[in-house]
Amino acid sequence: MPTLLSSLIPAAFVLIWATGFVAARYVAPLADPLAFVAARLALVALVLAGLALALRARWPREPAGWRNGLLAGVLMQGIYVAGVFWSVHRGLPSGIAALVGSLQPLLTAAASEPLLGERVGPKRWAGIGLGFLGAGLVLLPKLGAVDAAGIPPVALAVCFAAMLAMTAGTLWQKRHGAGADLVTNACLQFVGGAAFALPLALLAGETRLEPSLPLGLGMAWSVLVNSVAGILLLMALIRRGAVAGVASLLFLVPPVSAAIAYAMFGEALTPVQIAGMAVAAAGVGLASGRR
Repeated sequence: MPTLLSSLIPAAFVLIWATGFVAARYVAPLADPLAFVAARLALVALVLAGLALALRARWPREPAGWRNGLLAGVLMQGIYVAGVFWSVHRGLPSGIAALVGSLQPLLTAAASEPLLGERVGPKRWAGIGLGFLGAGLVLLPKLGAVDAAGIPPVALAVCFAAMLAMTAGTLWQKRHGAGADLVTNACLQFVGGAAFALPLALLAGETRLEPSLPLGLGMAWSVLVNSVAGILLLMALIRRGAVAGVASLLFLVPPVSAAIAYAMFGEALTPVQIAGMAVAAAGVGLASGRR
């Protein structure tokens, strides 16, 4: 049973993480992206605070513990989620946004050895390189194209910046959050993310939220599944395994996200892009394998 559970946790994480990019596409016509993100992060913080109180979870005793959780939240929730939602709202396909996020292992692995002392062997580097090659096959042919399958350069750049923030947050969480309580640390992360996203939405003038059943369903899914379940699974995976190996799971997210987006919205990829995603996903076998 423990072995089965250990196998299901990564699969559940991939599926949940993939639907997050689809949710960004789903709510795009109903709300400004930054307004939606700010509301989502604040609601998740409230849910996790209630869960922490019900479980009598341990809050940090030192100011450093609060600081570390809040800073990780600004990076992993505020900047990353806001950047992804904004990019998808500006025309970046859900599958492409997921693919950019999956490039995180390249930077994570490069930084995990000098910063965390985790050895990244040749096999894992080969898998990460293969994933990066696949990403190039997806992005380069359609970068800046004017047709429906084109990739808006500005939206792509913002999504890349969000991916960099997620990488930094993952490394920070691994280095400073190992001894923190899972629930209270996640709550602090969403408080930090909301504290970043709310002023950003107000400064950008993005405050539109159209009350409707579809928006309510999208918010409920984003809060309870993508955020609460997703962040707890991510933090559990980070705590259990090497950062480079955990992050390599993100290579599996783009094909799953693209398949869901195709079924729900008709977002199609070219044969070259599909082949690139297959190459990127193949890198998981090397990047995640035992050394």
